[in-house]
Amino acid sequence: MKNLTVPIADADFEKFGFESNVISFDALKEVISIEYAKEAFIKCNQIARATALDKLTLDEIEAEINAVRHAQNSN
Repeated sequence: MKNLTVPIADADFEKFGFESNVISFDALKEVISIEYAKEAFIKCNQIARATALDKLTLDEIEAEINAVRHAQNSN
């Protein structure tokens, strides 16, 4: 097994909730994955608001889904 030392800012250490200077690689991957997912979610919300997609009703969303499915089945 190898050890890897990665410097991290104090603010990021606290932001990610690390409680120790030692963490498994799998746990680190999990923390990073969660952070990327959060960032992607925020970006999606920003795009939805900027394009007014956040105003679609459930019926409108379902109509869009059905239209795509119909187009795919027609090909």
